[in-house]
Amino acid sequence: MQALAILDLSENELVGPIPPILGNLTFTGKLYLHGNMLTGPIPPELGNMSKLSYLQLNDNHLEGNIPNEFGKLEHLFELNLANNHLDGTIPHNISSCTALNQFNVHGNQLSGSIPLSFRSLESLTYLNLSANNFKGIIPVELGHIINLDTLDLSSNNFSGIVPASVGFLEHLLTLNLSHNHLDGPLPAEFGNLRSIQILDLSFNNLSGIIPPEIGQLQNLMSLIMNNNDLHGKIPDQLTNCFSLTSLNLSYNNLSGVIPSMKNFSRFSADSFLGNSLLCGDWLGSICCPYVPKSREIFSRVAVVCLTLGIMILLAMVIVAFYRSSQSKRLRKGSSRTGQGMLNGPPKLVILHMDMAIHTLDDIMRCTENLNEKYIIGYGASSTVYKCVLKNSRPIAIKRLYNQQAHNLREFETELETVGSIRHRNLVTLHGYALTPYGNLLFYDYMANGSLWDLLHGPLKVKLDWETRLRIAVGAAEGLAYLHHDCNPRIVHRDIKSSNILLDETFEAHLSDFGTAKCISTTRTHASTYVLGTIGYIDPEYARTSRLNEKSDVYSFGIVLLELLTGKKAVDNESNLHQLILSKADSNTVMEAVDPEVSITCIDLAHVKKTFQLALLCTKKNPSERPTMHEVARVLVSLLPSPLSKILAPPAKKFDYAHFVIEKGQQRKVEEQKPQQDNILPNAQWFVRFGDVISKST
Repeated sequence: MQALAILDLSENELVGPIPPILGNLTFTGKLYLHGNMLTGPIPPELGNMSKLSYLQLNDNHLEGNIPNEFGKLEHLFELNLANNHLDGTIPHNISSCTALNQFNVHGNQLSGSIPLSFRSLESLTYLNLSANNFKGIIPVELGHIINLDTLDLSSNNFSGIVPASVGFLEHLLTLNLSHNHLDGPLPAEFGNLRSIQILDLSFNNLSGIIPPEIGQLQNLMSLIMNNNDLHGKIPDQLTNCFSLTSLNLSYNNLSGVIPSMKNFSRFSADSFLGNSLLCGDWLGSICCPYVPKSREIFSRVAVVCLTLGIMILLAMVIVAFYRSSQSKRLRKGSSRTGQGMLNGPPKLVILHMDMAIHTLDDIMRCTENLNEKYIIGYGASSTVYKCVLKNSRPIAIKRLYNQQAHNLREFETELETVGSIRHRNLVTLHGYALTPYGNLLFYDYMANGSLWDLLHGPLKVKLDWETRLRIAVGAAEGLAYLHHDCNPRIVHRDIKSSNILLDETFEAHLSDFGTAKCISTTRTHASTYVLGTIGYIDPEYARTSRLNEKSDVYSFGIVLLELLTGKKAVDNESNLHQLILSKADSNTVMEAVDPEVSITCIDLAHVKKTFQLALLCTKKNPSERPTMHEVARVLVSLLPSPLSKILAPPAKKFDYAHFVIEKGQQRKVEEQKPQQDNILPNAQWFVRFGDVISKST
C-alpha cells in the first residue's frame, strides 16, 4: 500500500475521522477524500506524505486548525480544504510549498490576516479565501504573485484600501473583493488588468470615482460595483469594454448622464438604480440642463462665450460640408491609393474578383449604413453584420472597434497577407474598407453559425458523432494548413469553438486568424496582439507570455473535449479540462461523453481514441503535444467509410500503432540533428488509452 500512487475515496458518504495512518503513504501523489461526511481534525501525519501533489479534503465536516506540518509538502500542487468547519489561522510555513498552484479554503471559519509570506508562492494561480473571518488589510505583497488568475477574498472582514499592487496581476481573470469593509478610492492601476473578465467590488465602502482606466479592459465581461459610496459620473470609457455583458453600479452616489453609446444599450435600469443624481433613458428621467436664476446671464463673459461657441459651430459645419463633398468625389474614383487615412475619404480594397462588381456605396446601401437590425453577432473587438449583395450572395461584415490609425499601413499589409490565404477550411477574407464607420472586413457568410452556437447556444442542436468528427477534421486541416503549408506560416492564437464556423453543409471553417501572428520573419507584416480566451489558453502562456503553434494545439484539444462532452470549456467555476483530467485519473472519462455521441457512435473505441488525442494535445509540456498535421491524420483515420476514403489519401490506410512508432523514430532523427535553441525534449506517445489517462497530468 505504501507504493499507492492515487487514493480516491471521494463522494462515498464516509463518516468519522481521517485515519492518521494515511501519513504512511509516502509514495502517494494524490489523495482525494472530498465530498464525504468526515469529522474531527486533519491529522498532522498527512504532512509525512512527501510525494503528495494533490490533496482534496473539501466538502466534509472537518474542524480544528490547518496543520503546520503541511509546510513540509514541497511537491504539493493543489490544496483544497473548502466547505469545512476549520478555524484558526493559515500557517505561515504554507509558503514553503513552493510548487503550490491552487489554494482553496472557501467556506470555513478561519481568521487572522493573510500571511505576508504568500508572496513567495510564485507558482500560485488560484487563491480562494472567501467566506471566512479573515480581517486586516489586503497586503501589498499579493501583487507579487504574478501568475494569479483567480483571487477571491469575498465575504470576509478585510478593511483599508485596495492596494494598487493588485493592478500588477496582469494574468488575473477573476478578482472578487465583495462583501468586505474596504474603503478609499479604486486604484487607477486596475487599468493594467488586461486579462480580467470578472471584477466584483460590491458591498464595500469604496469611495471616489470609477477609474476611467477600466475602459481599457477589453476582456472584461462582468463589472459589479453596487452598494458602495462611489460618486462622479459614469466614465464614457466604459463603453469601450465591448465584452461587458453584466454591469451593476446600483446604490452608489453616481451622477450625470448614463452613457448611451455602443454596448451600454444592452443593460437594464437595474444596473443603475439607487443613484438619485443619475439620469437618462434607462431610468425614465430626462437630463435637463441647469438654468441659472441670476439676471446677469447675459453678462460680458457669457456673451463672449456665446459668440465663440457660434463661431466654432459655424466652422465645424463648413468643415463637415467640405469633407462630405470631398468624400463623395473621391469615392467615385480609384480607392487604391497607398495612403488612405481614417480621417480621409473611405477606401475599399477588393482582394478577390467575386466582389469586384460592388462599391462601398452598394455595401452601405444593402445594410442601411450598418443598421443594427443587420447585426448577427458581437465580439470583444468587433460587431458582425450580415449583408446580401446585389448578386444575392450573402457576406459577413466585421466592423472593428479599433481603427489602427497609428499603424494603418502595416494593418493593410497584414490584411492583404491574410486575403491571399485560401483553403476550404478557412474563412476567406474577400476585401476590406477603411471608413468613418470603422474598419470593415468582408468574409464568407456561414449559414450555420459557430460550433459554440450549436453546442451551447440558446438554439443549440443535436449533433451526431459523425458530424462532430467531420467538424473536428475540417478545423484540424484548416489549422494544419496555417501551421505547416501556409506562406508565411501562421499561429492562430485564439482557437475556440466560437471561431469555428459552419457552412450550410456543416463543413468547418476557421475564422479570426487575420489577427494572428505570422511566424515568418522574412516578410514584413503587421501582427495584432491577441491574448486568447479563458478555458482555451495554453498554461505555458502564464509562464512565458508567448503563444506558438503548440499553444494552438492545446486550444484545439479543448475544442475536441467540447465536441466529445457537449460541455463549455469554462462554465461558472467548472473547468472542462480539469474535469476530464480528474475523470481520467479514476478511469471514468467515458462517463463525460455527450449522450448524443454515445447514441450515434457505432464504435466507441473511436470516441476513446479521440479522448486520447485531446489529452495528448493538452499535455502540460508543449514538446509532448502532436503537430496539427498529426492531429488531422488521426482524426481522418477515425472517419467512417466511405467518407474516410474520400478525405484520406487512397493508397494509405492509417495505422495508429505505426503512427506511434513513426513518431518515436522521428524523435530519434531530431535528436541527431545539431542542437538549436528551440529543440524540445522528446514527446512521449501512448498507444493504449489507459497510458494516456495515467500520465496525462
